[in-house]
Amino acid sequence: MPLPRNTKMLSTKQPRVGKVGPAAGNANAEKEESSQAKRSPSSPQGGPKKRSAFGDITNAHKNQVVAGKKEAVKVAPHKAQKAHAALGVAKNNEINLKKSMKKTPPTEAPAEPKEDPVPKELVPVQVQNPSEERQVPAVEDIDKEQLGDPYANAEYAKEIFEYMRGREEKFLLPDYMEKQPDISGDMRAILVDWMVEVQENFELNHETLYLAVKLVDHYLAEVVSMRDKLQLIGSTAILIASKFEERCPPCVDDFLYICDDAYKREELIAMEMSILNTLNFDINIPVAYRFLRRFAKCARASMETLTLARFLCEMTLQEYDYARESPSRLAASCLLLALTMKNLGGWTPTLEYYSGYRSQDLHPLVKRLNFLLTYQPRDKLKAVRTKYSHRVFFEVAKVTPMDMLKLEEKLKSC
Repeated sequence: MPLPRNTKMLSTKQPRVGKVGPAAGNANAEKEESSQAKRSPSSPQGGPKKRSAFGDITNAHKNQVVAGKKEAVKVAPHKAQKAHAALGVAKNNEINLKKSMKKTPPTEAPAEPKEDPVPKELVPVQVQNPSEERQVPAVEDIDKEQLGDPYANAEYAKEIFEYMRGREEKFLLPDYMEKQPDISGDMRAILVDWMVEVQENFELNHETLYLAVKLVDHYLAEVVSMRDKLQLIGSTAILIASKFEERCPPCVDDFLYICDDAYKREELIAMEMSILNTLNFDINIPVAYRFLRRFAKCARASMETLTLARFLCEMTLQEYDYARESPSRLAASCLLLALTMKNLGGWTPTLEYYSGYRSQDLHPLVKRLNFLLTYQPRDKLKAVRTKYSHRVFFEVAKVTPMDMLKLEEKLKSC
């Protein structure tokens, strides 16, 4: 049982609905204005739920509230505009095809060119001499449309992702569970399941969740830890990732509260220093979610298709076997499986050019992902599945997995 919170600490929390009267609400408001430590505006209304990560392995009753209530808030106007724009992609397929026929392939090649497979369909490209007309795969300039948007950084997008691809080599994870005597892969899965709930409760970006999981893995790869400190490591990793990714990150008191006051402020701050020092403050770790959004843009994927790929990618966060996969390769495989499940074609020349992967390079990982989706090895950990079963996420978690033989046939035809 945690000790009762004193008056000073209560002033940093949002008033609980139905428990604070008008007079008390005014008093709390005056205290919050005068206090230096305020609750983060990113916290959901009524305050986040506090729960020990290892107190309830199923979390089924809590996940239903999270998926039904919290994520509904996350559909902000700007996301609604993205969803509305995605609905028009199908109607613009013919227009996009005409545009691709007018464009010539870029003059520059990737840093390490690979032998391009012969595409099934070749688009004629007009050249100055009609007698020299030949058929070559059309590669679309996906950043051209946003060159006039200063916030998109379209001029540097390709170089940025090439840089992140290069950094992947620096952050390859070893099999660190071998040297962790008190922690197992199952405990890590429970922790990640809890971190997904925290991300929903605080309405954090998905990049924050992916980075936090990476911070946990890289810290455990260097430091031997006990199981009673695992939730402290996870909550501190979310705090660090929030400072890196969020415009308004939650404050320290938020994380102490959501951990059910299992740790003190001094412990959390000390763990933050330990993680940053262990990683030498180099926390710009490539994550699969960023690559997934980039590749989905290359494929002109609809919001529903992207969400299905996001669901596949987020399922792998709990699986220790996928922690050592290259983030870009994992993202490309999730998108290829989503495209195949939706019968939207295979790996296009544009995807191959910007991702650096050929379709054949992704087939083994695509089959593993479909196996993971089919057999659900961690059916007791329901945070991700419950989250993506909501209509806000197009209920993609309810999609029927592909038959393995049928998937094999479709991959061969890509």
